[in-house]
Amino acid sequence: MPDPTSPRVLVINSGSSSLKFRMLSPVDGTIDANGIVERVGQPQGSASITAGEKSATFTGPVPDHKEAMRIVEHLFTEVGLSLTDERIRAVGHRVVQGGARYSAPVVIDDQVRFDIHDLGKLAPLHNYAAVEGIDGAKALLPDVPHVAVFDTAFFTALPQAAAHYALNRDLAEQFRVRRYGAHGTSHHYVSDAVSAHMAAEGRDVSTLRQVVLHLGNGASASAVRGGEAVETSMGLTPLEGLVMGTRTGDIDPSIYIHLHRQAGMSAEDIDTVLNKRSGMMGMCGMSDFRDITAAVEAGDEAATLAMDVYVHRLRKYVGSYSFVLGGLDVVAFTAGIGENVPMVRKRTLEGLEAFGIELDLEANAQRGDGIRTISTPDSAVTVLVVPTDEELSIAQQAGVVARSLES
Repeated sequence: MPDPTSPRVLVINSGSSSLKFRMLSPVDGTIDANGIVERVGQPQGSASITAGEKSATFTGPVPDHKEAMRIVEHLFTEVGLSLTDERIRAVGHRVVQGGARYSAPVVIDDQVRFDIHDLGKLAPLHNYAAVEGIDGAKALLPDVPHVAVFDTAFFTALPQAAAHYALNRDLAEQFRVRRYGAHGTSHHYVSDAVSAHMAAEGRDVSTLRQVVLHLGNGASASAVRGGEAVETSMGLTPLEGLVMGTRTGDIDPSIYIHLHRQAGMSAEDIDTVLNKRSGMMGMCGMSDFRDITAAVEAGDEAATLAMDVYVHRLRKYVGSYSFVLGGLDVVAFTAGIGENVPMVRKRTLEGLEAFGIELDLEANAQRGDGIRTISTPDSAVTVLVVPTDEELSIAQQAGVVARSLES
């Protein structure tokens, strides 16, 4: 039975035009309230909250993330909760870019706030919004610690060979160009869950070699050995790596110059095309994999090609990462597509029996809760579907920092 009196953490995820929030227990994951403020910065925004059987909504202007936090306060009151609840011991803020400096969650003081804003040069759509969300939340909850949990933290200790590009050294150092990665909170959470799962089955996980595939609208892969990340697909920005909902993933950098010279496109135009008008949406006009899989099954040529490109890139990363790791013990699928689209999992790993991967097609086709195995008992490589929970991970990390301040 969940303890209703146990400490709570308020998790804030400030995106470029939204603010997601959740109040939960870092101990057992009990969720008291969950919601989102949308269309931040636009003349007409909206917001909603769910708290058990209660719910509330808001419609009206949301000029910035500070106002979004005031709307969150209003929604809490509407469902009988309060941001002054003494059970709230910390506020955990998701921050996309922590640079090379922040490898762990940290209490947000003036210096940390400055650094997060300064790192907005590397993640302008996310870090500046995070600072606004931090300021708004601190104004409403000034007496509890506010903790930054960085998406890049899990990848700050990448081996130097993996972290660096073969770019002019002076330029790379001056403008902080290196591979930072993203989705690190999810990769950390999932790889830890995999290790715990395998340890419970009697496996020695001290050198466990796993590839984690975080497949959502944004998608990334990581190679993890013994709990430490040794490679990741996203780089300086979230554009690099796998094919995504609207992003190209890996692309010849000279295509930028080609589009500028031949199509007369500006840097801003090219950035928009590569990040917002490409990927699955750009190839077949769809980014929702429920629509894409239905179109593939119906024989749609554009959707079929897009799926083939998507899966081809996945197979390249699984293969290359198995060499980076020196072998492979586990492949873990997570996030919206990874957890819910059997076609993607099947096409990614089918025909790899010679490499020790044998998929159980019946298990793969089934839905279920919690961690589940979708490889056969004879498969040398264990294939898992692992639900991710970035909000719980942020709450747990923020909770640890808050407890350390109390002791």
